[in-house]
Amino acid sequence: MIVPKARLVLASASPRRLDLLRQVGLEPDLIDPAHIDETELKGETPRRLAVRLALGKAQSVAQRQKDSFILSADTVVAVGRRVLPKAETEAEARACLALLSGRGHRVYTGLCVIAPDGRLAERLVETRLTFKRLSHTEIEDYVLGGEWHGKAGGYGIQGRAGGFVIEIQGSYPSVVGLPLYETLCLLEGLGYRPSAALSQT
Repeated sequence: MIVPKARLVLASASPRRLDLLRQVGLEPDLIDPAHIDETELKGETPRRLAVRLALGKAQSVAQRQKDSFILSADTVVAVGRRVLPKAETEAEARACLALLSGRGHRVYTGLCVIAPDGRLAERLVETRLTFKRLSHTEIEDYVLGGEWHGKAGGYGIQGRAGGFVIEIQGSYPSVVGLPLYETLCLLEGLGYRPSAALSQT
């Protein structure tokens, strides 16, 4: 009996997440970004926010992409209980970098995979980072470079901001946007087999 391989749908338009999947040999069959309200709920912790948004994205896309594996993720940067925005303006980016300068913060990435049969698996990955103390010139130069746009916490570790990090404990790819080890574990645990397009029994 020949069984077609179920599709893998990435519920994100992030080019960084796509690049990370390709790094480990996974090529989504479809990219279908979820568009949900990402507003933080009153009293919600950064950990719960990351998990809730990842789940909401996966469920939203699963409604229109039947018989597929749905992979979603959401990354939250936090200082204590304070969630930093996905910077959309230079002012937001400057404020984020000023807050992160010379101190530690945490990056939480919520993961969710929904299998074609509706089974669901979730994971939260926490990474701790410490930035060096940033000068006014360093902040301005980084903001002018534009790498911060749309990124949680106003920075992208895979770019020039990698030079700001003096310590990291946890998953580097999670800070980029997708923890690879955990992603592979969830997909394999729900039965996704990327290596063969067809299997025979």
